[in-house]
Amino acid sequence: MERTNLSNTVKQLRKEYGLTQEDLAMKSGVGLCFVRNLEQGKATLRMDKVNQLLDLFNYELTATRKS
Repeated sequence: MERTNLSNTVKQLRKEYGLTQEDLAMKSGVGLCFVRNLEQGKATLRMDKVNQLLDLFNYELTATRKS
């Protein structure tokens, strides 16, 4: 799987907050497998779960116009 901006950002935020993948899964209410897939750049993920996880860091996934 190819790492994406999203996967890199999540991994960086998790490390900045001193969280393991297990900690992040538990605190955000998503599964550990979901966190691992997200950080590895899985191409298909549920957007509601991505935002549920990002909410922990006060972020959200939004649509933007391509450049």
